[in-house]
Formats: sequence, C-alpha cells, structure tokens
Amino acid sequence: MANGKTVSDSNLLRTLFNLWPYMWPTGRGDLKMRVVWASVYLLISKFVLLLVPYFFKWSTDALNGKSDLAGKVPDLLVGAIALVIAYNLTRLIQLGLNQLRDALFASVGQYAVRQLAYKTFVHMHELSLRFHLERKTGGLSRIIERGTKGIETIVRFTILNSVPTLIEFLLTAIIFWWGYGFSYLAVTAFTVWAYIWFTIRASDWRISIRKTMNDSDTDANTKAIDSLLNFETVKYFGNEDMEAKRFDASMARYEKAATSVWTSLGWLNFGQGVIFGLGTTVMLILSALAVQRGEQTVGDFVFVNAMLLQLSVPLNFIGFVYREIRQGLTDIEQMFDLLEVQAEVKDAPDAKPLNIEQGAISFKDVHFAYDPARPILKGISFDVPAGKTVAIVGPSGAGKSTMSRLLYRFYDIQSGSITVDSQDVRGVTQKSLRTAIGMVPQDTVLFNDTVAYNIRYGRPSATEAEVKTAAEIAQIAHFIDLLPEGFNTMVGERGLKLSGGEKQRVAIARTILKAPPILILDEATSALDTTTEREIQTALDVVSKNRTTLVIAHRLSTVIGADEIIVLKAGEIAERGTHAELLLRNGLYASMWSRQREATQAEEHLKQVRENDDLGVVNRLAPAT
Repeated sequence: MANGKTVSDSNLLRTLFNLWPYMWPTGRGDLKMRVVWASVYLLISKFVLLLVPYFFKWSTDALNGKSDLAGKVPDLLVGAIALVIAYNLTRLIQLGLNQLRDALFASVGQYAVRQLAYKTFVHMHELSLRFHLERKTGGLSRIIERGTKGIETIVRFTILNSVPTLIEFLLTAIIFWWGYGFSYLAVTAFTVWAYIWFTIRASDWRISIRKTMNDSDTDANTKAIDSLLNFETVKYFGNEDMEAKRFDASMARYEKAATSVWTSLGWLNFGQGVIFGLGTTVMLILSALAVQRGEQTVGDFVFVNAMLLQLSVPLNFIGFVYREIRQGLTDIEQMFDLLEVQAEVKDAPDAKPLNIEQGAISFKDVHFAYDPARPILKGISFDVPAGKTVAIVGPSGAGKSTMSRLLYRFYDIQSGSITVDSQDVRGVTQKSLRTAIGMVPQDTVLFNDTVAYNIRYGRPSATEAEVKTAAEIAQIAHFIDLLPEGFNTMVGERGLKLSGGEKQRVAIARTILKAPPILILDEATSALDTTTEREIQTALDVVSKNRTTLVIAHRLSTVIGADEIIVLKAGEIAERGTHAELLLRNGLYASMWSRQREATQAEEHLKQVRENDDLGVVNRLAPAT
C-alpha cells in the first residue's frame, strides 16, 4: 500500500508539473495578465465577502437597539434599513467581482484546452506506425476527449480557488480568534482539519472507482467504433447480437462503476455534512451561552452562524476542487502518458531535406524484422534506376509490402541501407522523404468528405482546374460528373459510398496531383476484378510514365512491362529479370504466372458462360415477329 501511494503521489506531481505551462501560458503575456487580474479580483471579492456577516450582525443589533456603531458613524448609516441594504449591496459587489474573474479567466482555460488538444493531436501523428497498429482508435479518442475536458477544470480550480480559499479560511480564523477567543479558533481549526482529512480520504477512494469507470467507458467506446467501422463484416456473418452483447458487457461494467461513483459521492457529502454540522453546533452553543451571560449580543450569535455558513461554501468547494482536480488528473494522466510515448522513428539531429535530382532508389543488404524472432527481409539488394519501373512479386508473406513501408521510413531497418539519390533515408527529414513519394495502396481509405477534398489531399493548394485535370487523367472525371453533386459529393466513412475501382481512381488522381518523382504502387489492383484491373492499370501506366516506380504486385499481369521483376521468397530474392527472361527460366515466377493465367482463363470462361446464359434467357422471352 505504501509503495502504491508513493507511485500515485509521484504521478500527481509529474502531472501537475506538466500542467504548469497551461496554467501560466508560456509566451502569452496577455493571458498571463488575465490570470493576474483574475486573481486580484478574486482576492478583493474574498475581503468584500468577509464584510457580509458584519452587516448582518450590525443590522440585527440595530433592530435590538444595541448597535456597536451607535455614536461612531452617522445615525442614517447605522439604521436597520441602511444596514440591510449595505448587506445585500456587498453581496452583489462580491458576486460581480466573481463574474468578472470568470470572464477574465475564460480565455485562459479555453486556450489551455486548445493547446493541449493540438499538442496531443500532433504527437499522435508523430508516433510510428507500430504504435497505431497496436493501439485501438476508439480508446485513443476517448482518452483525448476526457483529457481535454479535464485540463480546463484543473487549470481553473488550481489558479482561482485553492489559494484564495486558504486565504479565506485564515482570515476567518483570525476574526474568530480576535473577536471571540481561542476556543472559537480551536473549534474552527479542528472542524476544517477533520473536514479536509475526510474529504481527501474519501476522494482518494472514489478515484479508484472512477478509474474502473473510465476503463470500462474506454473499452465500450473502442468496441462500438470497431464494430461500426466493420459494419459490413458484421452484416456478412449476421453477428449483430454478438456485437451487441460485447458492447453491453462493457457497458454493464461501466454501469456498475458509475453507480458506485454516485453512491460514494452521496456518502462523501453526508460525511462532510456531519463533520461541519457538529462543528457548527459546538460553535453556536458557545455563542448562545455567551449571549445568555451577556458577553455577546444576538448580533454576535447571528454573526458566528453567518461566518460558519459562509465558511462552509469554500469548504464544500475545497472538497469539490480536490475531487475535480484528482479526477481531472486521473482523466488526463493517460493523455500525458501518450505525450511521453517516444516515436520509434525520429529524424536524425543533423537531418537535412531530401535533395531529389533523379529519384533513383537503392536497397543494399537490407535486413529487417518486426519481431527479432521472425526476420522478414534477409539481405535484400536491388536498384530502381531513375525513371524506371521495378516490380516486387512473390507469395503472400514474402515481405513485399514491407519494402514500401521501409522506403517511406515507417520503420527503421536493422542493418543495410536504403537510399534515394545516394542519400540514406535515415539521414534526411521524414517530411521531405514522404513529400517525394507518391503511394497508390491496395486498400484506399478516403476521408469522410467530398470527392474534391479527397483528390486535393494530394496537394491542398491545388486549384479547382488542377483537381479536374487530375480526375480526367485518372479516368474518373466522367463518373464524377454523373454524381448528383459532382466533385462536392460526400464519399462516406472511409469512402464506403464508392466502389473499389472508384476509390482506386480517386487515389490515383490525388497521386497525380501530388506529382511526386517517386511512385509506389502497393498491390493497387489486387482487390479488383479483371476488367476493372485493366482499366485502372491503364491509368497507372500514365501516372508512372517517366517516374521512378516501385510496384508491389500480386497479379503478375500488371508487371509484364516492368524494366525488372524481383521475385521474393521467404524474405530473400529468389529470381530477378524481365518478364520474358523469368518465363524462360521456368522457375518460381513461371510457376506463379502459369497458375494465375489458368485462374484468369477460368474467370473469363465463367463470365462468358453467364453472358451466354443471360442472352439465351432474353431470346426465349422475346416476342416472335
């Protein structure tokens, strides 16, 4: 238990340290002045607030004809009516000061939310591909959502409430000691200590419950997003009930934890009420006895009660502030953990922008493994001359797509080198490297936006005319013109409103718009039917012309015209040469070619049979002439 407490305290201090730049905005003098003025107005409001019980006391004594102010100030100012007006006016002034404080600090809190959200978003994109493949998008989005909401609460409460509340308690304690004696101070101090002690212990207990609730909430959200993203798969297998049960199981854990959170809150509030109620009872008994002895007036009794009631507000707020800060820290702790995750692939300290002269690519003795126990590439060496096309083919799992990821530097190789125009990709900036490469992947994922937005993603500064030209080259302009809203048509989540061929053409169009010197075609047609493949291949031939092109291919018919074909097997180069040369060797490539030709011929034969059957049905149904 002790060790656990130490770790928790360490995390708390670390998180508060990380929060400081948001509580005291770095580089924003205007916001710092807002923090200063908000704090000044808050302190003034605390002093004004202490006058309220005095006006209550003086008005009560004035009604009894025992005012302490009689003869000290003009009678007009010590009349009961005047004191009642002053009492309420003071409350209004204090309220106005608090609202002015909140208005001044609003921009500070919102700036903190924006900066932390932005920093987290940027950091997520800086992290390596391995991180995102191992994490669940739904869980990440929930962590970021809760963290950004918690930051404003923590910044606001830490700056504007904790210290001023302590000042208010000290002033109240001084007033009781000076005006009524040490016994009042002792009771007040003990009550406040017991109240804070109980609040902290109970809140710490509740935080563990909240962590369970957050974990269940994250799990439920992850399952919901994962299920909805795979909507079609769920429908294919009719597993709606199974998905609903998985989601409901997570929500059941959330329900149990959330119920415990609210139940524990009830016990916390009740315990606070008991502690403060006992302290108030003792104080009022002391004052009542003093009134009976003639040592105090009824106004003093009212004053003690008013001061205690007034003190209960910041005390309740201390409990609330502590709970909110601790719960907020719980919410953003995972967010700061994300910010501390180091990117697997980083730019070298002396990295320079890639200088493209011709765009020649070279792999030299490249060894790579995602897991050290399972090597993927074992000493791969080959060149892609500038303006030429080299194809990588081979059985599934041979390491073909891994090469495109390594060229993009999503991962760093264990040994060997990958160069572009004799520049090692590890020695240039990632941004300049990826700017020089265009990708048409097998599975094209589009943003849930318009067709124009997805094409323009290749070059956001492109004009409307350039977007249309790219669409025409990609042979998709005619299809877009037929859409109800043309280029402004929404493509749906992940582009689900478009067919596979249409999505591929959009991917080709945005790559054309990017106009990179190097092109990677990563099995760009493997998921398409033969007819669509041929149409897409025509567009790809246009795009790759005069560009250094690396083709990762599953269908060998798409790489017949490549300048060189490299055949991978188990992470090693088994064969290499042109299409004709490889067929003459009658090796692995020839075997793959033969099998694929047989499959293609069977597919075309089946298609012809279906077309003939459909034609026969039409002829039989046609009326005789």
